[in-house]
Amino acid sequence: MATEPVPEVLFGLGCCPDCGQRQVDLPDVLPTVGDDFDWDQRDYDGFRLFMLQELAARYPQRKRWTPADVEVTLIEVLAAALDQLSDGMDRAAAEGWLETARRPESVRRWLSLIGDDVLSRAQRLKQPPFDLPPAAGDPRTPAQRFDAWWLDHPEKMEQARLDGPRAVHDQHRMVTTEDHALRLEDHPLVLRAHAWERWDGAWTTVHVAVVPWDQLDLDELIDKGLATDQRNDDIWAQTQQFHAELGLYLPPRAQRPSVRSVLYPYLEDWRMVGQEVVLERAVEVGIVLGLAIQVDPDYFQSELRRAVERALGTGPGGFFEPGRLRFGEDLWASDLYQVLMALDGVENVCLNRFKRLGDRFPDESASGRIALEGLEIAVCDNLPSQPRRGFYTLRLNGGRKG
Repeated sequence: MATEPVPEVLFGLGCCPDCGQRQVDLPDVLPTVGDDFDWDQRDYDGFRLFMLQELAARYPQRKRWTPADVEVTLIEVLAAALDQLSDGMDRAAAEGWLETARRPESVRRWLSLIGDDVLSRAQRLKQPPFDLPPAAGDPRTPAQRFDAWWLDHPEKMEQARLDGPRAVHDQHRMVTTEDHALRLEDHPLVLRAHAWERWDGAWTTVHVAVVPWDQLDLDELIDKGLATDQRNDDIWAQTQQFHAELGLYLPPRAQRPSVRSVLYPYLEDWRMVGQEVVLERAVEVGIVLGLAIQVDPDYFQSELRRAVERALGTGPGGFFEPGRLRFGEDLWASDLYQVLMALDGVENVCLNRFKRLGDRFPDESASGRIALEGLEIAVCDNLPSQPRRGFYTLRLNGGRKG
């Protein structure tokens, strides 16, 4: 190894004897070391071949190399060690990317960086392996249990690897008025929603009108006193699932919460900071209809009456099903004709009355259009106990009696 040169000061070489000069005797320049190593070598065979070639080039006088030679044995041992190191480097580098990571903890870490906490979601939704309690004496943490389950089910980890980046594009905030309406319609308790901004004198407030499930009022109890009703059980299960997936608070069912109290945590978590959001009920407009239907001679009037009641009812697929009609959507007589004429056994339909509920509103059977605007939604429940929610009269002509 080259040593540091020692400087020497010489006098009498300049303009006068007192002037000195500092001189250093530098060593010769070292020769350039050639880099003939193939840095693309990554496996045992490549390392072994390269070192054997280098050994043969350094000792050209030796013409024979056998696997029993000590030099060849050492080269093979070194090639095996280099192969393991190379594989370790590749594995470590692969953990730095979501697409190539192999270890469950690495995949979880990368998914959490893009906002997809798969571990917390699995715990909230009681998904495997948290659908069963841990075995007695199991010292593993929840993260270790989840990683072990992923190793046993690699297809689940691959699915999470694919779904995580796609979830980045999902909106998890209510920013625009359209966001408030669309996101509220995602909730199981909301069938329709319409949002608008209003200046309240000091700041702008976002108002959202909603059509709740089962025509409930915002401050009406979800169960409506029927704790064993299957429809209530189903909608409550869907609400629990929705809140669990988003990590939202849900009031206990035993407290019999209202629609507003269930939607409030959703709004609080998703609205912009400092933005006030006010929930309002849609303006329901009762519709009065007068129908006369000519029945086919081969059909019974009773059967056709039930078919008409289903077609114009509020049940699934009915014309006045809650949430089917949009806010401010005009009601057209042609739509009613289309629905009724599609029923088997109907020969002809006459619309004798077509108007909004109330004496001050004219009959629109001639024009065929009831104009609605703003937050108004047409309803026609045809319930004797609630005539304000619309009703219709039905007269059947022809057909068979019974």
